[in-house]
Amino acid sequence: MTSRRSSLFQAGDRVQLTDAKGKMHTITLQPNNEWHTHKGWIEHNNVIGLPEGSVIETTAGLKFLAFRPLLADYVLSMPRGATIVYPKDAAFIMGMADIAPGVRVLEAGVGSGALTISLLRAVGADGSVDSFEKRDEFAIIARKNVTNYFGDLPTNWSLTLGAVQEASHIGKYDRVILDMLAPWECVAMAADVLEPGGVFLAYVATTTQLSETAETLKRHGSFTEPESNESLVRGWHHEGLAVRPQHRMIGHTGFLIMSRRMAPGVSAPMRRRRPSKGSYGVNENEE
Repeated sequence: MTSRRSSLFQAGDRVQLTDAKGKMHTITLQPNNEWHTHKGWIEHNNVIGLPEGSVIETTAGLKFLAFRPLLADYVLSMPRGATIVYPKDAAFIMGMADIAPGVRVLEAGVGSGALTISLLRAVGADGSVDSFEKRDEFAIIARKNVTNYFGDLPTNWSLTLGAVQEASHIGKYDRVILDMLAPWECVAMAADVLEPGGVFLAYVATTTQLSETAETLKRHGSFTEPESNESLVRGWHHEGLAVRPQHRMIGHTGFLIMSRRMAPGVSAPMRRRRPSKGSYGVNENEE
């Protein structure tokens, strides 16, 4: 894991250049290199040594704001194999699952590595992330994305090729984070590896997956009543007194379902609620 960087741009840094229209370009600084645009070019040597937040001009006078990319910028622009966990959902997962320094995380379904990067940043050097990915092509892309982001391969990260439910030996964890087609198949495994009080969290795309995961958690008996959420993000436009919501928004990307591991041999009391008619199919006695 890399330490805190200087505020000055250095050779090897990724720099995000944003023009007056908001269009962003990302370059990696290399001595004696040039970055060309439709209106002049920028010499990397003229950027190296400047502080973040500088304004850079091409040889023809085109101006760009220069910053290091934020995590969200990196994730949205990095190479993809599978669909990524979007920054809004990754941030929600970090908060809901209480991913903190020192936490031990078991992750299944690495995809392109977007969520893995957030997990590794959150657990810090004292925590660990053990990831499983079934598809070799996804694992290769994820390993490259994680390595490129941190500058080297984090020593507190392991990536295993294969299904997590088929692993011969898994240790104990504080969090189990699943991004896969059938997370309900891993509920029993999660109950075995989670410490009491540990968090089970699955990221799913459809209501069918959400329902099956929730009902499996309830039937197992070792977890609290699952809670489900989705996040919707809408930006706002502000120009003087003209303040209004943007027409485009980041709507549904996935559902998050979370539950906590009970103490061994203890079952959570079922929440008392009156189910709506037809919640569990047709009652044969009413036919």
